[in-house]
Amino acid sequence: MYSENIIVTKKYNIELMVGDDMVSEEKNNNLMKYKGMLIPNDWIVKKFKDAVVIKTGQVNPTKQPYSEMYHVGLVNIEKYTGRLLNVKKAKEEKVSSGKYLFQKGDVLFGKIRPELAKVCYTEIDGICSADIYPLKETEFVDSMFLKYVLLDMRFYQYSVSSSMRTGLPKVNREDLGGFDLILPPKAEQKVIATILSTWDKAIDLKENLIEQKKEKKKGLMQKLLTGEVRLPGFNREWKKVRLGEVLKERKEIGFADLELLAITSKNGVVRRTEVDIKDNSSEDKSKYKRILPNDIGYNTMRMWQGVSGVSKYEGIVSPAYTILKPTEKVNSDYMGYLFKLPSVVNQFKRHSQGLVNDTLNLKYENLKVIKIVLPMDISEQVAIANVLKCIDREIGVLQKQLNSIKQQKKGLMQQLLTGRIRVKV
Repeated sequence: MYSENIIVTKKYNIELMVGDDMVSEEKNNNLMKYKGMLIPNDWIVKKFKDAVVIKTGQVNPTKQPYSEMYHVGLVNIEKYTGRLLNVKKAKEEKVSSGKYLFQKGDVLFGKIRPELAKVCYTEIDGICSADIYPLKETEFVDSMFLKYVLLDMRFYQYSVSSSMRTGLPKVNREDLGGFDLILPPKAEQKVIATILSTWDKAIDLKENLIEQKKEKKKGLMQKLLTGEVRLPGFNREWKKVRLGEVLKERKEIGFADLELLAITSKNGVVRRTEVDIKDNSSEDKSKYKRILPNDIGYNTMRMWQGVSGVSKYEGIVSPAYTILKPTEKVNSDYMGYLFKLPSVVNQFKRHSQGLVNDTLNLKYENLKVIKIVLPMDISEQVAIANVLKCIDREIGVLQKQLNSIKQQKKGLMQQLLTGRIRVKV
């Protein structure tokens, strides 16, 4: 059987066409070949220009009634998800250049690279940027179904390659019109779109839950790390200390055989192999700094943005990082959370040296004089860190669930949009 982890409610009557049924045209008379793949023979393939209306004609957004209409620019469309964000009326945005008119139910497609994955279905009438094509459904295609086709990898790859052929990095009307749409009967399109929109709603709910957890964590950090709220059983005083009293600098080099690590804004100290960016590190690692478990590492040039983390590993990091080793007076995890507190990050910025943000740096000599308020009972530090780690674990579980749902939807899209999975209408 087909191995994708797909969960779909029974009301959609999904049929799976799998295994040998999809391998040979001779074995299944209900299939036909199209460019190396098999699709249902009751589906049609039509050029984009013959199945979709690509709207033309610009309007003046400073004139009535257009100035009172909602305005959608590329900045308002979230990449990959199809969400519309922070849409305002044209006069509020002070839009002055020519725009396209769109209507409720149209699909908007961002034609400029690298915004080609910006696609949305509109629930409002309005005007859109000239960098966007408004697309209207026809008898051949349902607009919600079209949205998912444009968000699918097959179209994305086509649009990227098309945009590279032009003088400007965009998809022109001729290239867009030449795309082959694989279209099931319109009634089936609507069911497919409904299924995928159900998954979108599940993704939205999970993302909202994660954001709620993150906001809860921010509130707890503010209260627990400042002593505004004390955990039960702790009553020893908090004192103001300099960071240099509780954190010393580790400046150990000559450990080139150790694993290369990196320090990221989102995930703290991670293995270099986990970071999806080009490796620009020097071949000569003799000057790279050693970092040990429970050390705190931070980006000397970006500490004003809170780029730091507690290490779980022994390894080496770029000389651009500063390594702090905790004394017996502090718990590393507690200090790791404290270093993310906005008021503390603001202190990092104020003590950094440089004329502009891009040149700001916070060396240990400047960091060690910063004063913080700290619970003197290290067991209270541990207890506070454990509360915050518990929330982090909850967020981590939710994030894994979200990633799984997104992967399932991606796999489901690929199968539904090619007819490998059929729905009964």
